[in-house]
Amino acid sequence: MNNGLVLIPTYNERENAEQIVRKVMGLPRAFDVLVIDDGSPDGTAAIVRGLQAEFPGRLFLEERPGKQGLGTAYIHGFRWALARGYGYVFEMDADFSHNPDDLVLLYNACAVEGYDVAIGSRYIQGVNVVNWPMERVLMSYYASWYVRFVTGMPIRDATAGFKCYTARVLRAIDFDRIRFVGYAFQIEMKWRAFQLGFKIKEVPIIFTDRTRGTSKMSKGIVQEAFFGVLQMKISSWLRPKPKPAGAPAVAGPSGLEAV
Repeated sequence: MNNGLVLIPTYNERENAEQIVRKVMGLPRAFDVLVIDDGSPDGTAAIVRGLQAEFPGRLFLEERPGKQGLGTAYIHGFRWALARGYGYVFEMDADFSHNPDDLVLLYNACAVEGYDVAIGSRYIQGVNVVNWPMERVLMSYYASWYVRFVTGMPIRDATAGFKCYTARVLRAIDFDRIRFVGYAFQIEMKWRAFQLGFKIKEVPIIFTDRTRGTSKMSKGIVQEAFFGVLQMKISSWLRPKPKPAGAPAVAGPSGLEAV
């Protein structure tokens, strides 16, 4: 079996679904793809089903009844991947804001360089964001600064959603304790991995805003992230510290610790 699985949650992504699947399938390094669709009324799942015969044994689809949140979609995918023995599991958006070519960079950081988590980072080398309005760039950048300040995690792009996890990390995280389903989910997963002492590397990428389809960002998602970070930090004071899996380390593109 291919040892790398790309998770792509979808909701109303018919304009991107076929293109993103074909792009990942055409990469020089083979990855399997699992699309987790939350009952998209626009027929996204039907498009993926139509492609499965073309990519047998590599393209999979899980359909869920209704929109249940990004975090629960990824946890569904994590459990699916672990049950089937995948060693490397990736998170990626369907809208091409994450360049599928960069999957190879994330894979190499874990499989070749030995890191446990690789983060596609917009901010490890300046600000690498294309086509976002300035207010969105500033909100994202300072949200990551806020997360670093509150939690102490030396991660420059704490809200990033383009990542590779080794199976070792996913097996160590108790998914039943993950509290958040929106924007804060991305922060909480990094926080859990950091608390457990896993080796984390930020890999520089260029993030490009979607050109097709509609953004799923909302005011409620941002509020969840803002208050969720405080809740995570306070909870860490009240609960016993988890048993480390290794010495905490967060590395930038040079392999040096990011601060």
